[in-house]
Amino acid sequence: MKTQNIFPYGSKKQESLCMKLKQTLFLFFILPLVACPLWGQVVQKKQLTESDYMKWGELIVGNPSPDGRWITYRMRYESGSDTLFVRNTINGETFNMPGGIFPRFAGNEHLIVNDKNSIQSLSLKTGMHQSYPLDTHIEYSTETDQIITLLRKEKQLQLQKLSTGVISLVNDVADFSMSPTQKEIIISIKEKEKYSVGILNLRNSAIEWIARQGNGVFYNFAWEENGKAVAFYSSSDSIGSSTDLCLYKLETKKILRLNQKELNNFASDKIFDKTDSYPLTISSDLDKVFFGLNSTNIEVEQKAGDGVEVWNTADKWIYPLEQSSGRFYEKANLAVWHPSNGCVVKISSSEFPSVMLNGNKTLAIISNPKQYEPQFEIVAPRDYYLVDLDTGQKEIMVKKQSGYHTDLLPSPSGRFVAYYKDKNWWIYDVKMKIHINITQHIKVPFFGRVNGLGGDAAYGNPGWTPDEKEILLYDQYDIWGIKNNGTLSRRLTKGREDKTIYRINTLGDYDLLLRNFDGFKSIVVDLNDRLILRTQYDDGKTGYCSLEKTGAIEQIICRSSFLNHMHYIKKSELYIYQEQRFDLPPRLVAKNNSSMEKITFQSNAHYEKFQHSTSELITYRNAAGKELKGILYFPSNFDTNKKYPMIVYIYEKQSHNVHKYINPTLLSGNGFNESVITTKDYLILCPDIEHETGTVGENTVDCVVSATNHVIGKNFVDPLKIGLMGESFGGYETNFIITQTDIFAAAVSGASIADLTSFYLTVGWDLSISDMTRFQSEQWRLGKSPFEDPDLYSRNSPITNATSIKTPILIWAGKSDWHVNWNQSVEFYMALRRLGKPATMLLYPDEKHILMKEKNQKDLSLRINQWFDYYLKNDQSVGWPKEAVN
Repeated sequence: MKTQNIFPYGSKKQESLCMKLKQTLFLFFILPLVACPLWGQVVQKKQLTESDYMKWGELIVGNPSPDGRWITYRMRYESGSDTLFVRNTINGETFNMPGGIFPRFAGNEHLIVNDKNSIQSLSLKTGMHQSYPLDTHIEYSTETDQIITLLRKEKQLQLQKLSTGVISLVNDVADFSMSPTQKEIIISIKEKEKYSVGILNLRNSAIEWIARQGNGVFYNFAWEENGKAVAFYSSSDSIGSSTDLCLYKLETKKILRLNQKELNNFASDKIFDKTDSYPLTISSDLDKVFFGLNSTNIEVEQKAGDGVEVWNTADKWIYPLEQSSGRFYEKANLAVWHPSNGCVVKISSSEFPSVMLNGNKTLAIISNPKQYEPQFEIVAPRDYYLVDLDTGQKEIMVKKQSGYHTDLLPSPSGRFVAYYKDKNWWIYDVKMKIHINITQHIKVPFFGRVNGLGGDAAYGNPGWTPDEKEILLYDQYDIWGIKNNGTLSRRLTKGREDKTIYRINTLGDYDLLLRNFDGFKSIVVDLNDRLILRTQYDDGKTGYCSLEKTGAIEQIICRSSFLNHMHYIKKSELYIYQEQRFDLPPRLVAKNNSSMEKITFQSNAHYEKFQHSTSELITYRNAAGKELKGILYFPSNFDTNKKYPMIVYIYEKQSHNVHKYINPTLLSGNGFNESVITTKDYLILCPDIEHETGTVGENTVDCVVSATNHVIGKNFVDPLKIGLMGESFGGYETNFIITQTDIFAAAVSGASIADLTSFYLTVGWDLSISDMTRFQSEQWRLGKSPFEDPDLYSRNSPITNATSIKTPILIWAGKSDWHVNWNQSVEFYMALRRLGKPATMLLYPDEKHILMKEKNQKDLSLRINQWFDYYLKNDQSVGWPKEAVN
């Protein structure tokens, strides 16, 4: 329909009237179209109910393609459904693979994925996919842009050139292994009961045969890290046949062999350990091949469960730990073969069972974890020895050194060994045979409470510069570069001034470490290249920045969210990361230096339809005036004019979780879910608790009560309707707090500890260790045994102070909990029963430290909600909480 202008042209008055009419029409018709959805969205947001929880899924972030154009992620739901997605970060194109796991990119346009029935190869360009049996061995060569596929049942090797689609075939292949250079593979072939092994050039498919048409089976292939040689075992199929350890050098095209019978020259009871306890390893000079040895005549000793257990107080380790980890005579030993002269040297033994190498594999470092046992810290110190790999002779390197795996790390070149001892970092110069304290003159500590419940520990050694002139160290906030002789140090970041924590960006705890037999070694961190750092700010913000080769710090992103899983695609200057807040489910975001952020994927996008809660970082002061932090979670539709009930949830330090999103669910192992509780008109307070040695109970009460009073002072909490909850160590804290104050109207304690003296004398059966280790400098930090200071244990034990309890408490535990003996909960219940205190206990059969069965998780969650509703909201719709007070 054609519209007609109702005002003729020419008159200014008419034009003015026309304009006013247009504005009126715009306001009347257009604005409602824009505003109504926004107004309606507020009105129509739904209250979250139990039936809605199943809509939420967990986002699990995977890896991007090399060019960053694709990224993988999974969504896992309570229903059990688990779907893998791969999404284009530019145009949003998405493929989904239900049940897909272990995704790995083959170049930029192919993805290989496992599911429960097969392995799938997906072309992201065409959408075509190919399915293979689960036992298929698939690798991708970046060097030749090929997918190498071994169909084990057919014994067929397929070499597919992705650029052309051309496939070459090699038949009768039993196994293969790709070189680190990705230019060749070693293949073993079985045809007509004859075995061959050779090097296949991936560029032209030509095979250089190492051994042809023989009787030996070839297996356990292991490449030198630069692809210059490959080691493997060879043995015939016949019973009683001997085995050869083989080394093939690609440059000389020679194969060298060590026959198992030759081991008798130095150890008549030893054979090759072909289980890969110690994987075959080749030194870069190609003159050392490291391998495992097993004994042929291990004396059979009775293990736990076979009969009577004999526990001796003189044993180095308690019986269960000895059975699970201490039978060193059964452990494979590491040995080294020198192919140039045929010499074999045994390195580790039952006397010194723990072994690693220095960085360039010229020396071994051995130790005995039991050396200073019995002792009562969680990890015992030990002496570390250096072993000459030519003679087997050992010499002491450092005595009574921490046994933590990150407290002694060889440098990449092998020249230095860094170790943390006596609250300082030291360097041992292997060449000069000297020890240098490199941090003693720096006026900041390089140690602190790294793990919440642990004792003081080193903040960490993330690596060395390429020339090893500097070692990198962390203090509480900053990254330092310190010269290897300790004469010069420089702070690479400036975080201490505003309490900002800088750390090298990683995707996992072990990204900055290289596996080194029974230990680790440091990596190289190139400060001449752009280095991505993660930042954590004192106000709860997180972010990322770059340390430029000039030394300048450039911010990439910083905001009041929890940012993690940062992938940096250097070639395209692309950043892909995960972002979340308590009121924003995790999402994947992509950005580069010249563009705005782009949301690649928003998990649980339906959350916008529901009322959701918010979180806030708070600060408070304890009795000594020290400023501490905490999280305050607000109920949905929070009204400052109302008085709310509040639950105080405790477990050491939690403030770093202020922006973590929590899916609403009743299927929580501890029965508590912040997103569920806050939708029921509760505030939740999670205060940080700081302990000092010898005053664990006193510090707990001080911090929790101080934080609670701080929030009461904000005038939106009903001071008579405050609950307290914790589990495990937090359960102990809950039990103790209610013996000292009646500020809390109700409490819930899960998998908790009640009597410190009896708990001191128990075994943590799940780890096979003595629970005494928790009391010296860990967790309870009492510093003494109950035999040295029984009153100390009595003062800090809930059970000996139980006469003062006025707070009704719900106690729960799993009856198969051997991490914290479930009888601790029973003891506390029995004390409260004898004293006539209001308490109810829930014991769940066949459950451990946290509940794993869905029916029990739901039962516990509902009961905790009902318990607090009864005492904090006067909700008597459920009868069972009344029974504790009637």
